[in-house]
Amino acid sequence: MDSSVLDDPHSGALALPAAEALAARLPRGPSGHYDELYGRTWSDDLLSEAPESIAASAQLAPAWASFFSSIGERGFAELGERQARLTRQIRENGVTYNVYADESNLQRPWPVDLFPLLVPAHEWAQIEVGIAQRVRVLDAVMADMYGPQRLLREGLIPPALVQGHPDYLRAMHGVKPVGGTYLHIVAFDLARGPKGNWWVVSQRTQAPSGLGYLLENRLAVSSQFPRAFERMHVRRLADTYRSLVESLKSMAPGGSDAHIALLTPGPYNETYFEQSYLARYLGVTLVEGSDLTVRDQKLYLKTLRGLQRVHALIRRVDDGFVDPLEMRADSRLGVPGLFQAVRAGNVLMANHPGAGFLESSALLGFLPALARHLLSEELSLPALHTWWCGEPAAREAVLPKLHECVIKPTYPWSLSRGTFNAGVGPYMGPEQLASWVERIRHNPDEHTVQAFLPASQLPTWNSFSSPAGIEPRAAILRVFALSDGPGSWQVLPGGMARLAGAEAGLASMQQGGSSADCWVLGEQPADEDFEQSTLAPLPGSITPLAARERLVTSRAAENLFWLGRYTERAENAARLARITLEALHGEEEPSYAMLMWLGQMAESAGLVAEDVPSPLHWREEFERALITSLGDTHDVPSVGYSLRALRTAGAALRERLSPEHWNFIKDAEESFLTAATQLTLGPPSSQDTLHVLAQLSKDLAAITGAQNDRMWRDDGWRLLSIGRQIERLSFLAEALSRSFYTNAVHDAAGFGVVLNLFDSTISYHARYQRSRDIAALIEHIVLNYQNTRSLGWVIQTLSGRLARLHESELPGMEDLSRRLRNPQLSELPQLCESNDIGDFHHLQDLLDHCIATAGSLSDEIGLRHFSHTGEARRSVGA
Repeated sequence: MDSSVLDDPHSGALALPAAEALAARLPRGPSGHYDELYGRTWSDDLLSEAPESIAASAQLAPAWASFFSSIGERGFAELGERQARLTRQIRENGVTYNVYADESNLQRPWPVDLFPLLVPAHEWAQIEVGIAQRVRVLDAVMADMYGPQRLLREGLIPPALVQGHPDYLRAMHGVKPVGGTYLHIVAFDLARGPKGNWWVVSQRTQAPSGLGYLLENRLAVSSQFPRAFERMHVRRLADTYRSLVESLKSMAPGGSDAHIALLTPGPYNETYFEQSYLARYLGVTLVEGSDLTVRDQKLYLKTLRGLQRVHALIRRVDDGFVDPLEMRADSRLGVPGLFQAVRAGNVLMANHPGAGFLESSALLGFLPALARHLLSEELSLPALHTWWCGEPAAREAVLPKLHECVIKPTYPWSLSRGTFNAGVGPYMGPEQLASWVERIRHNPDEHTVQAFLPASQLPTWNSFSSPAGIEPRAAILRVFALSDGPGSWQVLPGGMARLAGAEAGLASMQQGGSSADCWVLGEQPADEDFEQSTLAPLPGSITPLAARERLVTSRAAENLFWLGRYTERAENAARLARITLEALHGEEEPSYAMLMWLGQMAESAGLVAEDVPSPLHWREEFERALITSLGDTHDVPSVGYSLRALRTAGAALRERLSPEHWNFIKDAEESFLTAATQLTLGPPSSQDTLHVLAQLSKDLAAITGAQNDRMWRDDGWRLLSIGRQIERLSFLAEALSRSFYTNAVHDAAGFGVVLNLFDSTISYHARYQRSRDIAALIEHIVLNYQNTRSLGWVIQTLSGRLARLHESELPGMEDLSRRLRNPQLSELPQLCESNDIGDFHHLQDLLDHCIATAGSLSDEIGLRHFSHTGEARRSVGA
């Protein structure tokens, strides 16, 4: 049998000779870079030889030979399809990365490459030991800098790199962290050099990102290669994450009952998705600064049921924004008084405030001596050679070598000290290098020079080349050390590789780069469950039964309330737009009264601007304005405006919404706005518009289904439902009131349109056939509690939701459900009475009450549960 034929047609695995023969079909990396695929560095001489000579000397690295052997010849032929499935999975899961510079596409799908970075067990053992050692050194350095400062007195660290660093917090000097550990989550960026050795490039100690994306990458990529994942005994991640949560609980003031929260800058942060994903996986509460408050030097979470103590805070907000009382006064991301709560020992912060100075690249050059002094050990994992230009000897030694180095800011991301984008010497010409030399001599301490390392090349799948295929890309590996107890850390057995973009020399997500999973290959099969478990919170992360009730923050409650309102508002506006267009082109000529009613409702619902002519006076212009305004997201609060607001509210609730629910919201907005834009490109077409509105109606039905059937029935969901019912009550009551005022309800066409707007045509005709009786209409859409679109049903549902919400409120607060008037069937004769001029004054009184009560309920709920002002302040407990 030919070596390219499968050994076992049922196993899907290639014979090893076939995997070796595959090397002739795979690309080679550029000269001077370590080629991950082949486990070697290619030279110019070898790459210049004939293809058959290269093929004869090419042999896949053992890990990659095993990988391709596991996926088989058929799997190799399906790589393009697997990449497409991977891309679709990322998009459907709503995994995004926000790009500030791209206003047209702020939320980009998270870029994940098909192939993982494969790290053999013996290589990972060296990385693991070296990373754990470096964390111990950094934690000890931080303990000394915020304590006795012996390292400064003994000259082991220049004072400018500590006390001169903007991220060194003098307010934290002398403050020992709760539990004794300063650093709980530390990230290191590693690169493999041409000789195959791993080097430390940088470290992140303040609020490192990537733990959430790492989980998503693992789930997505392993699902594309399940056979290879199992056969190569890839080490699992769950235990290390679990240890982090358990260690935070053990060290926090609350012990095993400690409440942990993850502090996020909010939904506009570039990595917000992974923050919400990580919070959900760890089983901790995702909070923004406005969700928290400090009372009596303790940290509390504002919830619908009062203030709840927070004992530990995993933060993704930098020090400068954490506490506006002591840091940046203009920050809206932090919590006033938080630093004082930390100083009082009442809250554990991961990481402890003031760790930012450890991120300086200049510090890498001093760590070997620090390790010898603090641990009596030599660093086993080296960093790239680094020179801080603030030292004259180092500066003069490195300036002649600038053409083969990278120039980095000593104080990165600092607004008070000089910061800049890194300069890569090998990519510069003589004039650029001379300019850098001048800048360095002018401000030497703000510049750090690091040896340039040609990054290793990872095979990636390029779907955009012609033909699509495998090509090498430069890769940087980010690994994490997570605390598992006082003074103890575990290195997460995996990581996230960052790949350089097609035209970028640096592995930067903001510059078009992508990511890849990292598989640490084990020698024995792993015992942990498959990574599908990453979709759920860690088992045992919330132990006490009493703590399992989900907390609803005031911010989440407000967004849920408006999520419900904007869902209903979009649905009402879309229905009214469809009914209006159908009425304008129906078989029956619309009456004067019906045109007046439709014009008033269209303006009230925001379908047209106030200065648009009424359909009574200029029907064509009214129709044109209605169609062209449907997709307006700024000036006219039409359908597009409500959908954009709905998406904004949903984006702030990502940790509470299922991926399907979020996709329904996102897709509804995107598809409608795209279609609405097309409607404005030519003459207005009512038929095309009706088709677009019909599709939107289906999308909104899916969103409603997700809200009703796929959400936890807590107080947050009740507020969502309350928001919907308030919006529905106000809209329908106003619509019915105007239909009587204009007399539209009294003509044949108008009667049918009112039923249509209440979505009650089928049920009405089933009960009353086609009779046009006002008493029957009032009974059906006002008093019938079996009709989910009747005012009676809305009031009854709203009253029940408010009463249930009142059960969790503090004693002495008004039961808002008592404000509602529940109409009874016995009132039908009275509601059908009209006075001498034909006004149904009893019905209008009821409708006016509904409209006014809906508005007052909205205001009171906002004061009581969201802003906590006035007497409602007691609802959060003080």
